[in-house]
Amino acid sequence: MRITLAAAALFLAVSVTHARPVSYPDGWTLMLRNNGDMRSAHAHYSPTAKTSVGYKFEDWRKRDFSLHALQVNRLVKRWNEKYSQANFYLKSAIGIADRSDAENSHLAGFVGIAADWETRRHFISYESRYTEAGDIDDFYHQSMRLGWAPYQGDYGDLHTWLMVDVRHMPEAEERYAITPLIRLFKGIQLIEIGMSNHGDVTFNYVFRY
Repeated sequence: MRITLAAAALFLAVSVTHARPVSYPDGWTLMLRNNGDMRSAHAHYSPTAKTSVGYKFEDWRKRDFSLHALQVNRLVKRWNEKYSQANFYLKSAIGIADRSDAENSHLAGFVGIAADWETRRHFISYESRYTEAGDIDDFYHQSMRLGWAPYQGDYGDLHTWLMVDVRHMPEAEERYAITPLIRLFKGIQLIEIGMSNHGDVTFNYVFRY
């Protein structure tokens, strides 16, 4: 019973801590992201604890195209331990890609995976994705993130995480981007601020309700 209660408490704490692609049943999530590669908005609804569906917008600055898509995320497996939790997700989307110098829009989409492991003090995640946008573009990218919480707050407190995000895009001019960042969250809101080794600012905001 104590293990079950500890796992439940951990889930309630970290489900808001990290911008997961699937929320709790009947939960809505808004994610706004901005970094050196793109800016994006993702609003999704989770009908169950294992699936979310929503609208995804991406503006890829250096690749000069934008994407409007319907995205579906699926929680494939969750591991609940006494003091930790791990998750594995599948992500997919289909929609329309546009570019300013292109005559027509193109059918586009992406497929990817995401995984994370976390405690109340440590965090590691990995994402991998392939994007196809017809004659406009196609590319692969992946990212990894490491995080550490300098203190453990109670539920409802202001929580602070120190993180390092590493992004890899093999075909890009700047193939690697390393971004130290700070994450602050309280209640249902989360903010991340950082700057990469290329001088690009990262600003992310998550609102979950």
